[in-house]
Amino acid sequence: MGGECIFQSSQPVNRYLQCHELVLYKYRNHAKNLLVIVIIDFRIRLPRLYSTLSALTSLDYVTTTGPSQPYGQQHLNEPLLDHREGQLFLTEAFKVILEEVLCKGTDVNEKSHPTPQGNLRLFAGVDYHALTGRFLTEALNTSQYTYEVAPVFVLMEDEVLSKLRSLVGWAQGDGIFCPGGTMSNMYAMNLARYRAFPEVKLKGQWALPRLAVFTSQESHYSVMKAAAFQGIGTENVFKVNVDDRGCMITDDLSEKIELAKSQGAVPFLVHATSGTTVQGAFDPLEPIADICDRQGLWMHVDAAWGGSVLFSKEHRHLMRGVERADSVTWNPHKMMLTGLQCSAILLKDTTDLLKRCHSADATYLFQQDKFYDMSLDTGDKSIQCGRKVDCLKLWLMWKAVGSQGLEERVDRAFAHTRYLVEKMMKREGFQLIGKPEFVNVCFWFIPPSLRGKENSPDYQDRLSKVAPVIKERMIKQGTMMVGYQPLGGRVNFFRMIVISPQLSYQDMTFFLDEIERLGNNL
Repeated sequence: MGGECIFQSSQPVNRYLQCHELVLYKYRNHAKNLLVIVIIDFRIRLPRLYSTLSALTSLDYVTTTGPSQPYGQQHLNEPLLDHREGQLFLTEAFKVILEEVLCKGTDVNEKSHPTPQGNLRLFAGVDYHALTGRFLTEALNTSQYTYEVAPVFVLMEDEVLSKLRSLVGWAQGDGIFCPGGTMSNMYAMNLARYRAFPEVKLKGQWALPRLAVFTSQESHYSVMKAAAFQGIGTENVFKVNVDDRGCMITDDLSEKIELAKSQGAVPFLVHATSGTTVQGAFDPLEPIADICDRQGLWMHVDAAWGGSVLFSKEHRHLMRGVERADSVTWNPHKMMLTGLQCSAILLKDTTDLLKRCHSADATYLFQQDKFYDMSLDTGDKSIQCGRKVDCLKLWLMWKAVGSQGLEERVDRAFAHTRYLVEKMMKREGFQLIGKPEFVNVCFWFIPPSLRGKENSPDYQDRLSKVAPVIKERMIKQGTMMVGYQPLGGRVNFFRMIVISPQLSYQDMTFFLDEIERLGNNL
């Protein structure tokens, strides 16, 4: 498919790159003197215009020449790729990224409202230092399995993990960056099982008794995925009751542990949460740690969402007792704005448990007679072999803004949350699920047609339909992106996440006005 082809209005197109089923084209629109970059996704057969570039007379590399030689027919002494052409293309692509993604993405004149992209999700905004680290990581394209292929990044990862552990309260320990919080939680479950039953690595699950995991009703669904993936079974995940705020009730945890024992199961892991996905609840870690100590259980804290409160002197009390845990999941790509993906599993262990649990001793990678300290090879700690460099973007951002700068981001998010709640409580039609403990603001919007009709038999059914309709309208009109969900016995309600440092009080006011505008006629 190399060379010239026809794209819609018979304009000459020169295909630049094909990758699987995504094809990127560039062509000259002579009528408007534009160089156009087009991405065609052949999976859906719909061409998508990605961006336009103002044409420059020096762009003589945009050609409409005949077909190039097929792969395999070039002279073997000649390079297969034209680096000059590729580098010129990359130069123009970066201009598109800067203009279309970064500049226009936050430009009030380009949007119906200057709401920073993604400020309503659990990852939001852009940090330019971290973004630079992401660009560098992709350009260098190395893996972290051995010191020899990524020496600087191996040392950098160790330093960053050590710094994160110090915020948890551990002077020593271990850890590794993982491809997301789900994988970090899976690591914790696997390590807990291995510590309790090291024979599982050789003999498998069949040699073990029935195992039991304990987590709250509002914990992340990755706990269930991990139990299924590791052969423990989802029926062996005991869901602990929560209070109205979504926090684990420790008395019920003790009861569930005794229930599991009475059924012949062997408890081995308590999975606590600091910052639940929906309500942003923080489980009480101190009493949970007391139970784990008495029962001899591994205590894991999923702080993927809430871990960044540890930067804040004002708010770190939410995770009081975290230093007593055996492991912690923390996603800097969420509240710290490091960019997807950046997740760490942090361990208190100093006995090399991570490596003993996951090592396969591949002699073609981990030769024992290397000229450097073999402990620097991290590949046997990981489930993966090839592993992306996720430490650079965090390191670069942290060095640039400092711990104080990250603390300011956390405190600012809490301040905006308080402001939003104060304004919401003064407006008719907004009903909070509860006072937020974190930066998750959960509420119903009651349109005028439903106000005062709470006792009607169809009230809950009608209320459940409000959030989906408002969500559809905001998406189609392109004004905001706010999530909604049911939870327990509660029908659909909105969940506003306030974390982007680009937000202002003006944005909070716009949010409330827009909800009213979209829902008042329902």
